[in-house]
Amino acid sequence: MKEAPPERPSARGLRLAIVRSLFNRPVTDGLLEGARSELAEMGAAAGRVAVFDLPGAFELPLAARAAARSGRFDAVVALGAVIEGETDHYEHVAREAASGLAAVARETGVPVSFGVLTVRQEEQARRRAAPGPGNKGAEAARAAVTTALALRAIAGAGARRSRVRRGRRKGR
Repeated sequence: MKEAPPERPSARGLRLAIVRSLFNRPVTDGLLEGARSELAEMGAAAGRVAVFDLPGAFELPLAARAAARSGRFDAVVALGAVIEGETDHYEHVAREAASGLAAVARETGVPVSFGVLTVRQEEQARRRAAPGPGNKGAEAARAAVTTALALRAIAGAGARRSRVRRGRRKGR
């Protein structure tokens, strides 16, 4: 049985940062195009999506942290491609990009989606960055928007409960 495609959330009104690695640029260009296209489909205004280019995936956590801490963005989409080579370099970069981006989200409370491909072969990366439903840049954009909206809903629910509790204490 084929799984239904995920529902597309609304990005209207959200401010989004995309941090993108320029290393393996043919692949990251495809990821960026997928992310931009998906954000447009979700209703994000082009003027509310900022793209910041970095040399490689290792630099993504630092830029994501700066974007998240700036207060200018509701979510960050991180895009990159780490392709295995002949040395252990691939493992170190992939691990640090993943753990660094996760740490940024936990530290700042701003959603940071992981659109960094970690693959064994260039062809695998190209397939995941190609236009269409399997584009991982589009998936990362959708994940960032979905998480930002969920966090807003959680914060809103908490604020409503706090108002109710304060009202009860005053005898209302």
